[in-house]
Amino acid sequence: MERAEFWVSLTAGGIAGVCVDLILFPLDTIKTRLQSPQGFKKAGGFRGIYAGVPSAAVGSFPNAAAFFVTYEYVKCLLRTASPPYLSPVTHMAAASFGEVVACLIRVPSEVVKQRAQVSPSSSTFQVLSNTLYQEGIQGLYRGYKSTVLREDLWSWKQGHVVDSWQSATCGAFAGGFAAAVTTPLDVAKTRIMLAKAGSSNASGNVLSALHSVWRSQGLPGLFAGVVPRMTAISLGGFIFLGTYDKTRRLLL
Repeated sequence: MERAEFWVSLTAGGIAGVCVDLILFPLDTIKTRLQSPQGFKKAGGFRGIYAGVPSAAVGSFPNAAAFFVTYEYVKCLLRTASPPYLSPVTHMAAASFGEVVACLIRVPSEVVKQRAQVSPSSSTFQVLSNTLYQEGIQGLYRGYKSTVLREDLWSWKQGHVVDSWQSATCGAFAGGFAAAVTTPLDVAKTRIMLAKAGSSNASGNVLSALHSVWRSQGLPGLFAGVVPRMTAISLGGFIFLGTYDKTRRLLL
């Protein structure tokens, strides 16, 4: 990847990520509260719908930028070493690598954001301070494995098409489908990130978290928040891929 293309991918990815996270933040808050162990009302209901937004705002640009820089770089490497008919596999592999790198930034931001979303009376700084005091840096990476697993499955829909509007439309449809399929993993991630230190879910075991939800709430629990999640990711896919593709084309 040329240096100019590197900076273009970084900037376009960052701008796209910030647009999506800030525009759709209320839907994300509703989804998190629906998935929380205490239930929607006790987690805050419709109050303080922007609780945790500073964490999302700070982490959004570097997270999205890290994904797209890694995605474009790996895709460029694999494209030269693989035949054209393996292009879909190249896109999926590049997207997976991109998510592994991006989650190094996304997970700490997500932990603080989700804990602030279910505790609207606490500021983002208070949540961050309490997490570091009680659990250290390790606490900020709780749920890393479940997040990577969820994002890798979701990211397999990534790829370029000819036109920016086509990118946006494909992103919306593929995002909605992927959101529905990966909702149980998202529920497990939320439970792990919100779990009290020392509890069974705090260990980060995805299967254990899923089993706990299934045992207490059944199938509805595993798909808690699926409607706002599908809505947010469908709209997010439209905005994210459309903004990225358009910004990248303009800058190039």
